[in-house]
Amino acid sequence: MSANDTDVIIYHNPDCGTSRNTLAMIRNSGIEPHVIEYLKTPPSRTLLQRLVERMGVSVRDILREKGTPYGELGLHLPGLTEEQLLDAIEAHPILINRPIVITLKGVKLCRPSETVLDLLPSQTGAFTKEDGERIADSAGNRLA
Repeated sequence: MSANDTDVIIYHNPDCGTSRNTLAMIRNSGIEPHVIEYLKTPPSRTLLQRLVERMGVSVRDILREKGTPYGELGLHLPGLTEEQLLDAIEAHPILINRPIVITLKGVKLCRPSETVLDLLPSQTGAFTKEDGERIADSAGNRLA
């Protein structure tokens, strides 16, 4: 994978520790990603549908419950269609779980943050998450 700015896109929320850790791991692999703060610039409905398809999940799988209007909108109801869930996300982008990362290797919701390592070249050095968990050693090797 070449390391230019268009190789990696992250739908990011700077207030989210998981999103910050994911962004830091991308940068620790030697890539400066295109960062999209999705609360300021949400993906279009069509783009979101494509991302969900590329991830091989349902719209429900990318919904965030905590700190969102998920409950008050009744999004827990099992009979809701993908279209109804997309309507809710369009009206309330905070419902998109994060971070979503796009690389030449694929698209993933990176929860936990180290999921991003499956989409990246090796880390360039040691990496420790904000909570102190070590993810890569000084040689950039992924730790179990």
